[in-house]
Amino acid sequence: MTGSDKELHFRPVKAESIEILEPYFCLRPNKTCESVFLDSFLWRKYSELRFAISSHGAVQWLMSVNGKEVGAMPACREEDVKDCFYEMVRFFNEKLRRPYEILLADEEAVLALGLDPEKYEVAENEDMKDYLYDGEAMRTLAGKKLHKKKNNLNAFLKEYGDRAEYRRLCCSDRQDVWDFLDRWREGKGEDVEEHLDYEIEGIHEILNNCSILGVRMSGVYIEGKLEAFTIGSCNPYEKMAIIHIEKANNGMRGLYQFINQQFLIHEFPDAALVNREDDLGLEGLRRAKMSYCPVGFARKYSVRQRKMGVI
Repeated sequence: MTGSDKELHFRPVKAESIEILEPYFCLRPNKTCESVFLDSFLWRKYSELRFAISSHGAVQWLMSVNGKEVGAMPACREEDVKDCFYEMVRFFNEKLRRPYEILLADEEAVLALGLDPEKYEVAENEDMKDYLYDGEAMRTLAGKKLHKKKNNLNAFLKEYGDRAEYRRLCCSDRQDVWDFLDRWREGKGEDVEEHLDYEIEGIHEILNNCSILGVRMSGVYIEGKLEAFTIGSCNPYEKMAIIHIEKANNGMRGLYQFINQQFLIHEFPDAALVNREDDLGLEGLRRAKMSYCPVGFARKYSVRQRKMGVI
């Protein structure tokens, strides 16, 4: 290690970690969903996520994927990205005795690093790119491209308008959300994606700690029964809303459009961009996300050190 590096001590991410970690987020260009704390918290058990505070003024990450230790781009200022990246390279080479590897590196950080292709392999993870949308378009659903979405919304308002209540949710509403999740999960049956139960566990953890986390969360009640809910975060650097969770009763036409629109209007009225995360390579999810006419993508890359000790 260099003289400016101190040994990194990694520890698990907990709800209380937000007081330590949140000041390090949204300090540099990064349009991915990983640019905010809540995403790390939501998936921390799935990836066995740990963090360490670096002497370079950053949060370094360590996680386990399929039994293998990998890293992630640091939460830091843009000018510190290079120092922090090479700090982790040295940590992997000297402490873990293996080449450094990142699975989801944001495009802005990859460009800032300008890695030597003879030393590092960089490849886009096409299935993991986040979908980006125009904030105003998502709040209004105006225009020809979103005409079908507006029709679905109008159909919902015609059928349920006088019985539907959009409501900001708080900690005391957690039982309503749990009951809804139980019904929603049962409807999925046994043949579901591997990540689904980790996602539900992460939602339960958010609900158990929502007062600490300061969660933005809303729901739609139909005749007093919760039929949809959503959870989001704000990335102020990018003027971007990030929609981490959005689930609704599929049997109610237009309900997804209604909660999507209302959540943005009430919680993110000034968001220029909306990040609705990735499609996991699932064709049905891809079609659904493309149907909202994204204005771009937050692309992600794997980064692999070709040879240990060569940085």
